Amino acid sequence: MKRNRYLISTITLFLGIATTGVAQMKRLDNVKTNVDYVDPTIGSVGLILEPTRPAMYLPNSMVRVFPLRKDQLDDQITGFPLTIASHRQQSLFCFIPVSGQLTDENWQRGLTYDQEQTKPYSYSVYLEDADTLDFSPAAHSGYFSVGFSGNTTHYLRLSLLNGGGELTTEGKRALSGKEDFNGMSAYFYAELNTDITGTEYKGDNKQHLFVSLGNKAQRVDVRYGVSFISVEQAKANLKAEIPAFGIKAVRQQALAAWNKVLDKITVKGGTEAQKRVFYTSLYRSYERMVDINEHGKYYSAYDHKVHISSQPFYVDNWLWDTYIALEPLQTLLNPATQVHKINSYIAMYEQSGWMPSFAVAHGDMPCMTGNHAAAWMADAWFKGVRGFDIAKAYEGLKKNSLQATLLPWRNGPATSLDTFYSTHGYMPSLKPGEKETVKEVHGFERRQAVAVTLENSYDDWCIAQLSKAAGHPEDEPLFLKRAANYKNVYRADKGFVWPKDADGNWIEPFDPKFSGGQGGRDYFTENNAYTYNWDVKHDLQGLFELMGGKDKAAEKLDNLFRESLGRSKYDLWYTFPDATGMVGQFVMGNEPSFHIPYLYNYTGSPWKTQKRIRMLLDTWYTDNLFGIPGDEDGGGMTAFVVFSMMGFCPVTPGIPVYNIGSPVFEEVKIRLENGKTFTVSAPGSSAKNKYIQSAALNGQPLNVPWFTHDALLKGGTLKLVMGEMPNKKWGTGEGAMPPSSLEWKNN
Repeated sequence: MKRNRYLISTITLFLGIATTGVAQMKRLDNVKTNVDYVDPTIGSVGLILEPTRPAMYLPNSMVRVFPLRKDQLDDQITGFPLTIASHRQQSLFCFIPVSGQLTDENWQRGLTYDQEQTKPYSYSVYLEDADTLDFSPAAHSGYFSVGFSGNTTHYLRLSLLNGGGELTTEGKRALSGKEDFNGMSAYFYAELNTDITGTEYKGDNKQHLFVSLGNKAQRVDVRYGVSFISVEQAKANLKAEIPAFGIKAVRQQALAAWNKVLDKITVKGGTEAQKRVFYTSLYRSYERMVDINEHGKYYSAYDHKVHISSQPFYVDNWLWDTYIALEPLQTLLNPATQVHKINSYIAMYEQSGWMPSFAVAHGDMPCMTGNHAAAWMADAWFKGVRGFDIAKAYEGLKKNSLQATLLPWRNGPATSLDTFYSTHGYMPSLKPGEKETVKEVHGFERRQAVAVTLENSYDDWCIAQLSKAAGHPEDEPLFLKRAANYKNVYRADKGFVWPKDADGNWIEPFDPKFSGGQGGRDYFTENNAYTYNWDVKHDLQGLFELMGGKDKAAEKLDNLFRESLGRSKYDLWYTFPDATGMVGQFVMGNEPSFHIPYLYNYTGSPWKTQKRIRMLLDTWYTDNLFGIPGDEDGGGMTAFVVFSMMGFCPVTPGIPVYNIGSPVFEEVKIRLENGKTFTVSAPGSSAKNKYIQSAALNGQPLNVPWFTHDALLKGGTLKLVMGEMPNKKWGTGEGAMPPSSLEWKNN
């Protein structure tokens, strides 16, 4: 009987895939489209940290669904969230089909799976109890189609994942639920294409609802809507987006949405593996932020009210990760959407009184360090993005800088340490073993004093650049003075950024490789002094002077990639688990390192940038389960891959220029929102031909390793002549250093 059932299941699975088009790896004309290169399982086994999740969603939309399991090596799925609240945060509600007798031992078991097919717009899998399960997403809704076989009782199991809430049936063919999490609630409403024959609750407080569907073989379709407002709104979202049964229409709409965004960039050349890495990275760059406006209204956790609005309201942004590459990439590809995102942040400021740091669905989550909304908004403004209230944005950024606490993982007014920072120009550190005396300091996250000083120096520089545009030129001297605070924690005689106590003395003993406790958090954020030595994006010329000049800085940069760990990998990762993807002391798997390989462009050796970038991409970003070296963080890391594989990348958000690296592809075409096309042409580019011999922009020789955002927006072609050996003269000489200084202006 089991053999026959497996045969029937296999045939059902095959027919389901064939008729629904889940495995659309090739079109009728036998030509792959860009979405066919996307493999959401890339990186789904973490090297040390969190794996990526093979998620199905529409670009920047509220419903995001993935199979719940430890990682891609886990052979059991415990369910599918109806959506998630925030990337790597809470999942909301849980759905899975099950069959057979429910006993105390088996009712909450996971199901073994096989034949998984994952695409951004669709999902299909063979499940132990359900033969096949298919899924496709819409903006605020989703569609499951389950194939049951065998003469046993079949169920749908719905679960609450965060404690409080309720699950209930509505008549014979509908379900609804409410789930409480982090001070707010989520809701769903679902309709079935078959009758419910019974219900049974399991677990404490009725957290698991089993809906019986009888004991006959059948295909059960479930279409549902979710909401942060009410069950009624969830129902309205469903009716607006999936008005009728039939997964094919949902899938086709989702596919069309992905084709629209992924076709903005087309590439030629490169390997199949490189195309898979590139388009999967581009897909991940559309996971956040997400629009939670529900057809004319949205719930905001920033004032706990429902707002009537025709404008999108975006949440879910981890700015410590995303200001570096993700938001600049979205500013390049989708500037109109960036307007809505920034307007959402401004609305959150008006609703809550503070400009958010990590603006997630349940409110500001003040993780990490820095006031990086300043960097994001300055970058957008100086790249010509308009349509947001620059004066109101500036008001919030300034308030965060001068009146809010700069302490990591802390919201609210300034503390005594912030007063010290404003007076003395640096965050004071404690001596090794010295007990914390300031109650507002997070017990685990600590002061991160050097990182706080460096990152806020940069953010205050960004505020200084915005002051004139916002109508407050009188503020510029104050913020430029604060932008120079990084100099107060650079110890020239040692050649490193270094912690300093409240009396102005350098902390001793101190090891630039290993001091600071778990994650270096007494002084740094997840990384050591070797990484944070280069965290002065706004004044690299000034930094190089502190290091003894450009030549000395170049030596230090070389040494970064060569310096030994100084201890075993076990000891290193026990203390610095985020320091993954290491090359010497360079950390590819953590965001503060992303700009560092491009700094050779500033030291007069662009060929070294070309060499390093290609080596790092080839080593750490591959098309397999281990293909991402650190926490991906919803596009924060993969946007860097998109930029770097195209051949250019921002170094200093806020300065509208791009540094040239080494393009992986022979041709990249970017279709811009203004109707123009920008092309990077690098004929013959390959693993060997990675060095730029010469360059031209729109037919004019280009002898500097950078170009402006304005030049890109005008369209045209960046032509790169590639070769096997470096041309050590290209991109050097007087005026070749990309702009990055306190004197840069672009008003």
